[in-house]
Amino acid sequence: MADYDVFNGDADGICALVQLRRAEPRDATLVTGVKRDVALLQRVKASAGDRITVLDVSMRNNVDALQDNLRAGAEIIYADHHNPGEVPAHERLTALIDTDATMCTSLIVDRHLGGAYHLWAITAAFGDSLPQVAARLCEEAGLGPDETARLERLGTLINYNGYGAQVADLHFAPDALYLNCARHDSPFDFMVEERDVFNALDRGYEDDMARAAAGRIVDETPRGLVLELPDEAASRRVSGVYGNAIAQDHPERAHAILTAKEGGYLVSVRAPVTRREGADRLCLGFETGGGRAGAAGINHLPHEELTRFVDAFRAAF
Repeated sequence: MADYDVFNGDADGICALVQLRRAEPRDATLVTGVKRDVALLQRVKASAGDRITVLDVSMRNNVDALQDNLRAGAEIIYADHHNPGEVPAHERLTALIDTDATMCTSLIVDRHLGGAYHLWAITAAFGDSLPQVAARLCEEAGLGPDETARLERLGTLINYNGYGAQVADLHFAPDALYLNCARHDSPFDFMVEERDVFNALDRGYEDDMARAAAGRIVDETPRGLVLELPDEAASRRVSGVYGNAIAQDHPERAHAILTAKEGGYLVSVRAPVTRREGADRLCLGFETGGGRAGAAGINHLPHEELTRFVDAFRAAF
């Protein structure tokens, strides 16, 4: 029997797995990648009796691999908050799916575990662009302003590390960052005992955010902003978290960050904070698009589709 842990390389995927493996340790093969690597389950070819845990990875994009592994005899726990499409009914599939705009996968896992590692779930909520939800949870947990700010910073940094076209773009490979986090019951312990890791992420984040602020405006209205960043690793690292940051600064406005790449753009979309809906429908209208209601993306938008995207973005928001 073999175990596989399949997880998104962002804050939500990492923190979800930290919670599960602190509660139930397993010597599992780790399957992960950059945040936009959404076809992760295709890498797993299970046998009868194998156990697979899938976290924060779109079921819609992995349904064929899901069905293949179920047919092979694997037992699968699948926790996610993205639009799943049609969820297969199968006795060996446990689907923990909640697409509510105020949920993330780590909060689903937190509920599943009865709050056993609640601070890691809060960290993920901050990183996954749910600051109001996370702040409320901090208050309910009795955390003060300084502790709340520290969890927010850590969630932001772990999430920031997941962005890139390839693992080489990142400061830390997601599986390595997960293993650093997974040694600690509390994110506060991580920030103290893994200070070198934390500081490297913190410095990189500040540098990349400063570069993103100089991006080129492609389209701007009172209800939306489309911004282009240059084709460089710093842009790929910061595209998502920069979108999160300016979305919080302008909560009534939708945002799209286009990162230039060969032949087109990598696109990160944020619906208005005050109305977290429509991002997934917009991006699913393009060949490599997907995501959830409040935040979604397109892995490759060809240059010739830019005008159509801007028109669709305006219509959506």
